[in-house]
Amino acid sequence: MTVIAARRYTAGRPSEDAIAIDGVERTLQPPNGFDWVGLAEPTLAEMDLVRSQFGLHPLAVEDALNPNQLPKVEVFGKQLFLVARTAAMEEGESIVYGQTAIFLGGDFIVTVRFGSNRDHGTLRQRLEANAERLSEGPDFVAHAILDFIVDGYQPIMEKLETSVQTMEERAIESFPEPSTLRRIFRLRRQLRRFERIIGPMEEVCERLSTHELPAVDHSAQIWFRDVLDHVRRSLTRMVGLKETLASIVETASLLEQHRQGVMTRQLAAWAAILAVPTAIAGIYGMNFDVMPELRWHYGYAAVWGVIVAICGGLWLRFRKIGWL
Repeated sequence: MTVIAARRYTAGRPSEDAIAIDGVERTLQPPNGFDWVGLAEPTLAEMDLVRSQFGLHPLAVEDALNPNQLPKVEVFGKQLFLVARTAAMEEGESIVYGQTAIFLGGDFIVTVRFGSNRDHGTLRQRLEANAERLSEGPDFVAHAILDFIVDGYQPIMEKLETSVQTMEERAIESFPEPSTLRRIFRLRRQLRRFERIIGPMEEVCERLSTHELPAVDHSAQIWFRDVLDHVRRSLTRMVGLKETLASIVETASLLEQHRQGVMTRQLAAWAAILAVPTAIAGIYGMNFDVMPELRWHYGYAAVWGVIVAICGGLWLRFRKIGWL
């Protein structure tokens, strides 16, 4: 059985013994008590035991075993079914996704986790240390789990922001290398996928914080509103990263065009300067017996004087207008 933890809480205090997951239908809990069961990648047979014991809806169980669901919230009678997506960054700036499904009832909460390395053990210990908050019931635990998942998005955003900032600074100095361009487009694909997978979390949290739903007390909605704020903050940072990546290529292209324009003007200016002696040398290099000033004693010095004067004038003019 892939049960990570199964505890019964009374007035926020955990029982000494774990709950047996045997498929036997539960008895009603006292008003200040609830069960919290955490599962990691259970099999169909194991989920069937949990379904029988907690009276879970078969459709919700089927969705919980499919690790490719998008975030959502559904109502099944007096129970609530939530799907949240976890995210973590591996080496090479690749984002991997997991899924956590939450079955929420008036006196129980069952979590089913797939593909996430961030277990809820630390979270459970932190909540158990605060019996007053934990005594508020399973809806408070559901908020804490969602908040734990959403907080996992922040390190991803911070690492991506650092990488993007470095690329942005380098793009100002020189046009990005082909490897950098490929990296930029990979990151843009990652961010688009992140938005597609994590984006619906905003709708889930908004519904939990504004709508009347079973197993969620009105006083608990303010906690889900805090999670909603964290989700929106992550999505806003993600949109900013997408815009920055798009502007890196655009800005680098404009700077490269400017650098090429400067080089083109410099080449054109030197070509114009060199055209003067080339033209004069071409004229006096023609094989004619009779040419003006051909046998003039000062002809050589005069030609050089003309060349230097014209070339110097052109150089000063191009220098003045910024071409040289």
